Amino acid sequence: MIAVSAVPRRVLGRTGLSVSALGCGTAPLGDLYAHLDDGTAIAAVERAFELGINLLDTSPLYGRGLSEHRCGTAIRRVPRQDIVVCTKVGRWMDPFHGPSNGSGFVGGQPHCAVVDYSYDGTMRSVEQSLLRLGTDRLDLLLIHDVDVWTHGVDAIEDRFREAMAGAYVALDRLRAEGVVAGIGIGVNEAEMCVRFAQAGSFDTMLLAGRYSLLEQPALTHFLPLAERQGIGVLLGGVFNSGILATGVVHGAKYNYQDAPPQILAKVADIERVCDAHGVALPTAALQFALGHPAVVSVVLGAQSPHEVERNVAALSSQVPSELWSDLKAQHLLDADAPVPSSAPG
Repeated sequence: MIAVSAVPRRVLGRTGLSVSALGCGTAPLGDLYAHLDDGTAIAAVERAFELGINLLDTSPLYGRGLSEHRCGTAIRRVPRQDIVVCTKVGRWMDPFHGPSNGSGFVGGQPHCAVVDYSYDGTMRSVEQSLLRLGTDRLDLLLIHDVDVWTHGVDAIEDRFREAMAGAYVALDRLRAEGVVAGIGIGVNEAEMCVRFAQAGSFDTMLLAGRYSLLEQPALTHFLPLAERQGIGVLLGGVFNSGILATGVVHGAKYNYQDAPPQILAKVADIERVCDAHGVALPTAALQFALGHPAVVSVVLGAQSPHEVERNVAALSSQVPSELWSDLKAQHLLDADAPVPSSAPG
């Protein structure tokens, strides 16, 4: 049995919300990699709550509503005030049309995801999420996937303008009315975080993949800006979609594709240093991500109660400070990157 105290709490930016340093990511619960049975998926969320994880991150995108449905069942089994529920806008579900072949999920609901960052589309998305989650309020709402990764270079400017003129106005209103405690964005690029931070008043931002043990592009501009503005940063993708969890194995994934040779080589070098200090690679990756003072929580996905337990165990494992200095000495880690031993708890 893992002690609940293994998951510390931190205040999320200006929201006043106290969230666990480890969040429960629920993309896998939308049948991302495999068809899950409802019992296992719901039990994963329940186990997270039992172990002191109070931040639940979901999205209509995950299984086209399936993840939110499953999270809703788990939410109803705990006092609502004990948890922090985060979901996203930018897509609403059309129940009268089936999903496209490029939905990215192997399973999920038989609905079509409609990309829509307009004011009305955002309000429709929020209403649908409230119904699927079975709650009358949300704690955090994020504008989802306004980035080049999702929409391409040619469309990003139009998407950004649409999001600021539509989704942002809607979320700002919902925040003012007390429907949500905090608003933000969830994207895959640090540059887009900077653009949004300079264009509006955001409480939190969820950045996936761009601040990890493997690469730290967010260190230059975004994370210092977040500190100055009091934006509470959530990190996703701290394993870079797989390779920092699995290590260098056949078929190791980086950014959802087979890792290229230069990435395999760098991860092999990082893993060698970790092995020398007796630290598992995913443990080092998780704890490094929490070392920056702007970072409030790392959101990790899990498909089962066992995976939740493994994540919590990694959070509480001891990592010697010499590991970080060795990585920097071998130019495997940015020399300016804060490390856990020097970061505030």
